[in-house]
Order: sequence, then structure tokens, then C-alpha cells
Amino acid sequence: MRAANAGDAAAYDRCLRSIAGVLRARVRRSGLAAADTEDIVQEVLLAVHLKRHTWDETRPFGPWLQAIARHKVIDAMRRRGGRTDLPLDDLADVLPAPEAEPAARGFEVERALQKLSAAERAAVEAITVDGAGIAETAQKLGTSPGAVRVALHRGLRRLARLAEAADEDFRGGAEAPAARAKGGHERR
Repeated sequence: MRAANAGDAAAYDRCLRSIAGVLRARVRRSGLAAADTEDIVQEVLLAVHLKRHTWDETRPFGPWLQAIARHKVIDAMRRRGGRTDLPLDDLADVLPAPEAEPAARGFEVERALQKLSAAERAAVEAITVDGAGIAETAQKLGTSPGAVRVALHRGLRRLARLAEAADEDFRGGAEAPAARAKGGHERR
């Protein structure tokens, strides 16, 4: 760098090329995304070029360069808002595979829907299965949007209770019958 500051263009070119590799390694170790590495290295090289006159030639060049690199990495982290990119491919071996959905699940849902009143079943199916809106469902069913909301809420609440009871029965818990008895009768 001393020769570069003295005006030796070839020495300056060699200096920048040699520190670029060191900078890439330093930036990669910072935990930023690989895509950001080259951008940060270029920012550091530009800062070195613009501020090379501030380097005190009586002191070592490495700490001065590392300070610039550290500040550029911190600036990049601030711009990212503390988020880091972690490719999911790297975690494929660590993450558990999703559990297969039992084939009987569709049948169970259909059976649970049959336990709802006609209005509740129509509202739940139209909104959650078909994706219709409240107003559209109300018009289709010939009722008010408020009545559709009430039927939807009651139907979903009843389905949740049925699912909880089925889950307790599946686990073999003795509390399932007691919980149903304590809750009284279910409203239709």
C-alpha cells in the first residue's frame, strides 16, 4: 500500500487484488448471505480507494483494512435488519420429514360435517371449503350475512369440540367422557 500511495499503479492493482481474497473470507465468516459477499467486498475496496490517504504509513495496514471491513459488514447487517438467510437445503437432513396425512382424514371431516345442522354445514362448506365470501354465501343461502357469520362460528366451534373429543378418544384418555358430560349437551 505504501508503493500504491507513492503513485505506483501496478502496486496498487496488486494490493487491491490481494486484499480482495482476504476480504471475501472475512465477509463470508460474518454470517451474511453469499449473495451479499461480493457487494460488501466491493464496498470495502471502494472505501479503501477513497480513504487510502487516511492510512498512517507508520502503522500496520491490516488492522486499518479490517476496521473498514468490520464497519461495512455491520452496515450491511443493519440494512438487513438483523435477518439472515439460511438456505433450507442445508437443513434438509436435520428437519424431520412431514408426517403423511392419513387417507381416512377426508372421511373423518365429512363425518364431522354431517353432525352439524344444515345451516352450519352449508356456511362452513361454502366459506372454508369453497372459499366463498360471507355476502356471497348469504345470497346463495337466501339469508343475511349476520346469520351466515353466526352459523359459521357455531359450526366451526362445534367442529373444534368434535375434534377435541375425537383426539381424547384416540389417546385413550379417560377424561374425554367426563369432559363431554361436564360440558353438558352441545347446541345445534
